[in-house]
Amino acid sequence: MVHPVIGTWDVSLKTPIGTLRATYVFHDTGGVPAGTASTAAETVALTAVTCADARVTWRQSVTRPMRLHLDFDVVVEGDTLAGHSRAGRLPRTVVTGTRRPSGQVTRPAR
Repeated sequence: MVHPVIGTWDVSLKTPIGTLRATYVFHDTGGVPAGTASTAAETVALTAVTCADARVTWRQSVTRPMRLHLDFDVVVEGDTLAGHSRAGRLPRTVVTGTRRPSGQVTRPAR
């Protein structure tokens, strides 16, 4: 099964402190989706990645700009994704992204 999120994504997270940009790389590991998120400051593994049709959820922990545990819930439509992330009791953060064409070099977002 090919998951709709597989590929490299340029993602923006609109937070109360400003827009953060990250590069997400999703891949298939024997039928199970997995991935990483990269910024100029760090690269972290994604956990609990699940795909249910176009809906994709995952978790990740970051240490910059502060230590947070984030839960993501997005919908993939073609080469775009949209949804939200949430860190505990903090307000939801709007998440949007576009898939890079295959073969394009993957570099962390700045």
